[in-house]
This record gives sequence, structure tokens and C-alpha cells, in this order.
Amino acid sequence: MARRVSLPAADDLFRTTADAPDTVSRPVRAVADQPAEDDNGPKKPSGRVRHDEKMTVYVTSHELLDIEHTRLMLRRSHGLAVDRGRLVREALALVLADFEVNGDDSALVRRLTEE
Repeated sequence: MARRVSLPAADDLFRTTADAPDTVSRPVRAVADQPAEDDNGPKKPSGRVRHDEKMTVYVTSHELLDIEHTRLMLRRSHGLAVDRGRLVREALALVLADFEVNGDDSALVRRLTEE
């Protein structure tokens, strides 16, 4: 006799998750969870919030390995459990803050003009 498999209902598969509680069980030490709203201080990354915008960035296999290696080192050496997206947002915030403060003398301008 064949057993019937119980599958989830469509309501379970397509439910909204905007109000769902955060189910991450690992403690994460990082910057504040909310983006900086004021224009007076340096900009901060958005942190662990639901992101409504998406941007696709293509990287080489070496760059991806470097990102993954950094993520694992942050976890091993500093106890920071972050995903690749969070790592990229933090790095982006650092580069943009440096550009905002230093302008032509920023690391971003120097690296882009070296190409």
C-alpha cells in the first residue's frame, strides 16, 4: 500500500515574511541594525534589516574566494557570523565614507585612476 505524502498548503508556501521574527540563532556582533538617517555623520551600512532593493554584481572566482575567506576569518578570529551580503555592504559603506570624507584623496579614486 502506497503512503500519501503530506505537502504544505499554498498559503504556507506563499505567506508574507515581512513580520516574521528573526530566526537566526547565532549571535552576531556588528554595527547598528538600522541605517543612519541623519546627513551629519558618516554613513553606516544597513546591517541586519530586510532589504527591498537588489543589485547584481559579478565577481571573479578569486574575488569570491577572498570574500568567503574573509567571512570565515571574521567568524573564526572575531566571533562575527556574517553572510557575504553583509560583508559586501560593510565594505561598500567603508569605501563610500572614505570617498565622502577624502574626495580626490580617497582610496576609491586612487584605485580607479590606477586602472
